[in-house]
Amino acid sequence: MSSTETCPLYIDGSWSVPSSHPTSPVHNPSRGSVIAGVPMCGAAEVDAAVASAKKAFPMWRDTPPNDRAQVFFRLKILLEEAFHDLCLGIATEHGKTLAEARGDLRRGIEVVEFACGIPTLLMGESLENIARGIDCHTDRHPLGVVAGICPFNFPALVPMWMWPVALACGNCFILKPSEKVPLTMQRVIGLLEKAGLPPGVMNIVHGGRECVDALLEHPDVAAISFVGSTPIAREIHRKGTLNGKRVQAAGGAKNFVILMPDADVDRTVEAVKDGA
Repeated sequence: MSSTETCPLYIDGSWSVPSSHPTSPVHNPSRGSVIAGVPMCGAAEVDAAVASAKKAFPMWRDTPPNDRAQVFFRLKILLEEAFHDLCLGIATEHGKTLAEARGDLRRGIEVVEFACGIPTLLMGESLENIARGIDCHTDRHPLGVVAGICPFNFPALVPMWMWPVALACGNCFILKPSEKVPLTMQRVIGLLEKAGLPPGVMNIVHGGRECVDALLEHPDVAAISFVGSTPIAREIHRKGTLNGKRVQAAGGAKNFVILMPDADVDRTVEAVKDGA
């Protein structure tokens, strides 16, 4: 993607670039160059994405889990085939080393592998005679339209924590990647489309606060996942729950290192440096 191109939205199985919104530059931090622009969308685009997902939900919900899992088996193969190119893209738009990019994507692929086992993971429970004349059955059902709001630090891993399992469970998904690193998910969702995911089941919107607020306030979005800073996590949790949504908001994620007297100091220093 050249500096003259704008990241498209992905709504109802189609890629399109909105013309009525300003764009934010996407940089290659290693070179200090602009490699793309990302549209700062708002409520209209979120409404379109939610409508698309809501329309697709009855069909996807009723698709047997075995059939949903086949999409992820095919996606796993496509991700492995494109692994090197995807890692180059992560390193380019984020600035992390190629080794770190490989780890980023590999952990994301592991979630896709997990989603392949969804027919077993979705099994319910049953207990007869829990009381006289009463049997107890537990079934698992999808929520409907759900959304994910992602940070910049892991362009592949964090979004792929969210949507593979959500989709495999029968939900329809709206992804808002970080406006700083939107290109990786654009490429991955292109592969998901190639793997046979029906239109409307997965959607991508771009933007900042206006876009996030529209997701948090939309009555047809049942749940929100977020990863980012603690202050924003608190605000998303507050707004989301105020609007009756299920919210999981992961903030902070600071890692502490305890160095014991018998530790290999050189190896520890390398590990801390690589994880910084």
